[in-house]
Formats: sequence, C-alpha cells, structure tokens
Amino acid sequence: MTSSIPSIRTLSKLALSCHNTTVVENLCCFNAPGGQLLQTQFWDTAPATGPDNSWTIHGLWPDRCDGTYESNCDSSRVYTNISSILKSFGKTELLSYMQTYWKDYQGDDETLWGHEWSKHGTCVSTLEPECYTDHQPTEEVVDYFQKTVDLFKSLPSYEWLAAAGITPSASKTYSTKEIQDALAAKRPGVKVTLGCKSSTLNEIWYHYDVRGSVQTGEFVPSDPDGTKSTCPASGIKYLPKNGGGGGSPTTSTSVPTGTSAPGQPFNGRGYLNVKLDGTGKGCIISAGTWYTTGTCATFTAATSGSGFTLTSSKGKCGVVSSVLTCGSGVSTATIFSAVDGELAADGNVAWSADEVASGSTQEKVYAGADHDSRISIVWQGL
Repeated sequence: MTSSIPSIRTLSKLALSCHNTTVVENLCCFNAPGGQLLQTQFWDTAPATGPDNSWTIHGLWPDRCDGTYESNCDSSRVYTNISSILKSFGKTELLSYMQTYWKDYQGDDETLWGHEWSKHGTCVSTLEPECYTDHQPTEEVVDYFQKTVDLFKSLPSYEWLAAAGITPSASKTYSTKEIQDALAAKRPGVKVTLGCKSSTLNEIWYHYDVRGSVQTGEFVPSDPDGTKSTCPASGIKYLPKNGGGGGSPTTSTSVPTGTSAPGQPFNGRGYLNVKLDGTGKGCIISAGTWYTTGTCATFTAATSGSGFTLTSSKGKCGVVSSVLTCGSGVSTATIFSAVDGELAADGNVAWSADEVASGSTQEKVYAGADHDSRISIVWQGL
C-alpha cells in the first residue's frame, strides 16, 4: 500500500493514530506503537548552526501515545552512508537542502543523519521493508528523510515567531505563553513542546497524529503526548546566532556581526563569507579553502589600482592554477574586484568547489564555475 498514494476516500477510512479504540492489524497503513510523530527543530547558537534566520532540523520521532518511545528498533538497518543512499536514488536536491538545514553542531552532519535514522526511523512501523511493493534496499531511508524535510518546510518557526514580534535578542526575554500563542496562531488548537537549556530556547517539537502511513498519510496537528517542555513560564532567552539581533543567513560559527554588511565594498579587515544558492554557507579560511564550522579567517583588503588585494595570516592571496590560495604558494597577489558586492577574479564572480563543504572538512575553491558546487563570496567588514 505504501508504494502508491492513497485516494482521499481511502485515507478518510483509515484510523488516526493514537485514536483507535481497537487493535489495528495492518501496521503498514497505521503507525504503531509509535503513533505520534514529532518533527523536532534546533536553535543552536554556541556554536551556531544553519542560517541565522531559520531553525534547523533535529529529526522525526515516533512516540508511543503515552509519552514514551521505542528506539534503535532494527540493528540490521543501521546506515552510516546517508548521503550515498540519497544520491543513489537521485535525491541530490534533498541532500543539498539537508546540508543547509539539517546540521550537527559539531559539524558532523552525516553522523547526525545516521543517528536519527537508526534511533528513530527504524521504529516507524509503516517504513518497514515489507510495507513496500517491489521494495528496493534502503528505499524507506529516503522516504524518512524526505518526509522529515517536507514537514520542516511547512513549519517555518523563525517566521512564525517573528510575525508575533518574537525575534532573537541578546537582551529581551519572552514567556512560554507568548511563544505558544505565536505558534498556535499558525496551528490553531494545539500546543508544541518547547525545549530550553538554562532558560534559553533551543528546541521546538511539533506533534502530529497520522492517518495512514508516514510516506503518504495525512499528518494531523496534535497536542504533545505528555508533559515534556523544559522552559520556564517567563524569562526565556531567544539568543541570536550571530551575536546581533538576527539578520542575513550564515552558517559559519563564532562570527560576530561586522560594522559593514556583506555586499559592502572590500576594504580594511573582514571575513569572506560563502553563499550557496543565495544562502550563507560557511566562509573562507586563511589558506583560501572553504569550510562551514569554526572561526572564519580575518582578511585584509587593500586598494590596488582599480581593484584590491587580499591577505590573510598565511600571506598574500591569489588565484594559482585556478585555485584560490593564500600564503607562500602565491608569488604575485591577484588584483581582485567587487561586482555587485561579490568577490570577482578577472571580473568573474563565479567560484566553485568539487563538493559542498561540511563541518571542518575543507574544500578547495576554484575561480570560475567549472566544478560541481557553485558558490559566491561576499565581504563582511569588521
């Protein structure tokens, strides 16, 4: 049944999970015992993960209807190569989205994804291999990550809170009622679970009961299946990721807000922030390579002719054999320019890498768009 989308009429005949009065035999069409599904989200600030103006994904968890849950339900389906699985099914767009919005605070996204699948995904009854017609190995893994991302996209926590005047701040505090009311305005009649650490908001759990399978069923907003919130009634801090008051996205950590925003002329001292598909995605470090976790390198831009030169703690920067390089390998500094606020070499703002940088794994940056991951580089003055 789960390999095809049921009709509205068929869905309407299915029991809603956590609402059945008798035992349901077909657990390919009914989620049990994990009948309540939680789409869980992070707000990490120390270190910061994900865009400044978005929460990030924690996971999709099947809870029993009484607040308890199973975990690690099938050791034969534990995988450590989630990226490879998604790519094998042609889900490159899904993977790219996860690389921006499903982040591990230590920079090891692959481990987080594998953990979420093995601990929670293997406990979803409707994702059992026998629930599929002509099952392909790991097909259910793809469905788990796709559904989690689809739900996350429908739950823009940052936007919903901001619409009620609840924005990240180093000085303001909020009450549980204010936050719950702001989210209930978008999901009437139900509450969420709020997670706090030392009175600082860092998680939101959205609860659903499901009519049908996780893959194709109807997710119905529901109240939490138990008392789980860990936030105080008042005095809740909602800290900004970048040390300021919110703002343009960036995924690099320990990066203070500069006095000149990205896109301003390259002048003086600053950071070289990387954008992928228009969204902040880490920064350039002192050797000229790209990564997404840690402290960004400080560069000095100095006017030279009609453009400017760049230097880092490694030395002068240039394009050497098409690679952005800083240090002893650069015999003559490249004269760069800025085009519409983006770093350009020979008037070309296109830069690229073989892979999307992830965590502390460094990627070479090439001048031009000849490599798979195309990026732009913008300035953040200090």
